[in-house]
Amino acid sequence: QVQLAESGGGLVQPGGSLSVSCTVSGATFTDYSMAWFRQAPGKEREFVSAIRTSDRSVKYADSVKGRFTISRDSARMGSHLQMNSLKPDDTAVYSCALYRGRLAYGSLIYSNLYPYWGQGTQVTVSS
Repeated sequence: QVQLAESGGGLVQPGGSLSVSCTVSGATFTDYSMAWFRQAPGKEREFVSAIRTSDRSVKYADSVKGRFTISRDSARMGSHLQMNSLKPDDTAVYSCALYRGRLAYGSLIYSNLYPYWGQGTQVTVSS
């Protein structure tokens, strides 16, 4: 059974940095696409970032471009999301999602295409 587990969330002041990670167990995919989505209270889930292992291409939402960096975990299936210059608007539950194989670049943003999801980790940006 494929399971995803996020870690690294927490409370940080505006302008600070935080890193969240996603680890996969129960599967070994040589090629996969992994994305991060977030959902703030009262708002819909939104795409944050994604990475494809086939060509290491990455994609970011405009709202986080230049501040967030996604990377693949070199030792195991998973990814890391480094978040810098955090703003209160970044406050949300961050969840990772996994697709076995290579999603089309333009399709990385669609949450309904990912069959595997983690439980999420809370990120709160507040002074």
